[in-house]
Amino acid sequence: MQAHERAVERGCEAMQVFNQSPRMWRPTRWKPDDVEEFLELRKHGPVRSVTIHAVYLINPATKDREMRKKSADSLIHALRMGDEIKADGVVLHPGSTVGEPLDEALPRVGEMVRHVLKESEGCRLLLENTAGAGTTLGRSFEELRELIDLAGGDKRIGICLDSCHMYGSGFDITTADKLSEVIDSYAKVIGMRRLKCLHVNDSLASLGSNRDRHAPPGDGELGPRGCAAFLSEPRFEKLPALFEGPGVDGHAPEKVDVDKLKKLRAQGLRSRKRRAK
Repeated sequence: MQAHERAVERGCEAMQVFNQSPRMWRPTRWKPDDVEEFLELRKHGPVRSVTIHAVYLINPATKDREMRKKSADSLIHALRMGDEIKADGVVLHPGSTVGEPLDEALPRVGEMVRHVLKESEGCRLLLENTAGAGTTLGRSFEELRELIDLAGGDKRIGICLDSCHMYGSGFDITTADKLSEVIDSYAKVIGMRRLKCLHVNDSLASLGSNRDRHAPPGDGELGPRGCAAFLSEPRFEKLPALFEGPGVDGHAPEKVDVDKLKKLRAQGLRSRKRRAK
C-alpha cells in the first residue's frame, strides 16, 4: 500500500514493485485483505499499470539443482502474486551462464520458463534485455528470440526493454532516427506484440560498455535528446514506462524525476511533430 501511495504522490501512472526483498529468497505473502485493498486503490486511483520485478538472485540458466529450485519457486511465487494483484507482468533478467556453454545454458532457461508458466495462471513473464556484462544472457534481440522459442513461444512470454541496457549492449539510441532503426530490428526479430513494458533509465556508462549503470533521465550518456526520443517513440505509445532510479538526489525516484520524464516526453513529441511537417 505504501508503494501505491508513493506512486500517487509522485504523479505516476505506472509503478513497479518487488513482491519480496529483491536480494533474499524468503517470500513475502500478502494477506487477502491487503490484496483486496490494493486492487481497490488501483480501481479508483491514477496508477493504471503495475509490474512486478523478480528477485535479482534468480538464475534460470544455472544447472545447480538447489539454485534451480530456489529460482523456480521464487519465480512461481512472483507470477502467482502477479495474478492476485492483476499485474501486467513479472520482469525477469534471463540469467547467466556462469561460465557454462551457451548452447547448454539457453535450453535450461527455456525449460524453467515452461515450468513456471505451467505453475501459474495468467500473469505474463517479461524477459528483460541486459547490458551484456560478463556471462549474462539477453544482450541481443536474437538471444531473447531464442529464449522465447526454447520456452515454447507461449503468448504469456513478453519483453521489457531497458534503455540503459540497450545502450550498454551496443545499441545507439541517442536520437529518434537511430532509435527507430533499432526498434525496426527488434520488430523484425521478436515482434512488437511481445513488447509489454519499458524501463527508462539513462546510462552512466558509454555505448557498448556492457555496463549497467543507471543515471537520472537526461543526465547520462543518452542525454535529454536520447531520453526524449525513447519516451516519444510512436511504437511505445500506451506501454508502461518505468524509471528505476537512482533519482537526481541519488536515492529512489522522487516527484522531480517523474516531472522531468514527463517534460522529456513532451519535448520528444514536439520534436517529432516539427520533423513531420
